[in-house]
Amino acid sequence: MLDVTVSTGATDEMETTAAGRATIVVLTHNRRVQVLSTLEYLVRLPGRWPVVVVDNGSSDGSAAAIASRFPFVMLIRAKRNLGAAARNIGVAYARTPYVAFCDDDTQWEPGALERAVDLLDDTPTVAVVSACVQVGAMRRPDPACLSMARSPLAREHLPGPQLLGFMAGACVMRTRAFYEVGGYWPPFFIGGEEALMALDLVEKGWRIVYANDVITRHFPSVLRDSRLRERLLIRNAIWVAWMRRPLRAAWHETSVQWRAARARGIAWPTMLQMILGLPRALRYRRVISPAVESMRAMLDLAAVSPAPPGPDRHAA
Repeated sequence: MLDVTVSTGATDEMETTAAGRATIVVLTHNRRVQVLSTLEYLVRLPGRWPVVVVDNGSSDGSAAAIASRFPFVMLIRAKRNLGAAARNIGVAYARTPYVAFCDDDTQWEPGALERAVDLLDDTPTVAVVSACVQVGAMRRPDPACLSMARSPLAREHLPGPQLLGFMAGACVMRTRAFYEVGGYWPPFFIGGEEALMALDLVEKGWRIVYANDVITRHFPSVLRDSRLRERLLIRNAIWVAWMRRPLRAAWHETSVQWRAARARGIAWPTMLQMILGLPRALRYRRVISPAVESMRAMLDLAAVSPAPPGPDRHAA
């Protein structure tokens, strides 16, 4: 059983005045100043969207500060850092058909959630709308979004480029679809945690799209362990490959990630973590269909192909 404490505040009152279509789920860990700034912005968005904050075992007084300044926000205090799986708890307390995920260093732009909700209402097959992320005060487009906009996957009459992935802290998701695939797998902790969910969603017939006009701002925090994140990204990518992809593709992905780890000087600690957790990952192995594997292979090929000439070349 998860050890959490829930402070409901006046959330029910907020839900009666909001559109009632989406709940903002915010994840935070030891970034008190930044999460307070983010919440100050979010609670002033037009529409008074209900907000659920999951404090991921912070030790810097984040939870107390949130409860004091924002008593009308639902606050869930996890006793330890659960990583991305803490989002599962936030979704469990959402009472709306959609959830808009937000990290403590991201902020939804006015009008973005309305646009995402309309898109999901109008396209029942879409499970996830991955937003356009603008970084910093200069609003630099996130390189991942530039790649999403150039997705080679078939459009299929969808309202945006079709994807086989999304940005976990910058997307709006259909709550029912989230439950259908079981949320985030806890052993991933953080880093590429959405990759497994994306494969499982598309395998079940859902679609994921990129929406250039659904905008969120990202103000990257300096309070992050980039070396740890690199190790987890590589470890998790290998686990996902062995959990879902055919043997040849899984071996290829392992080789690619091994070379990446060696190039970064983190090969042995990363591979040790990966090997120790691989038996557990293999217990959940369910190979995706040839149709979904073909989509994944197409994206893998596009990732190593030269980018088209033009101003976006640097982001390939």
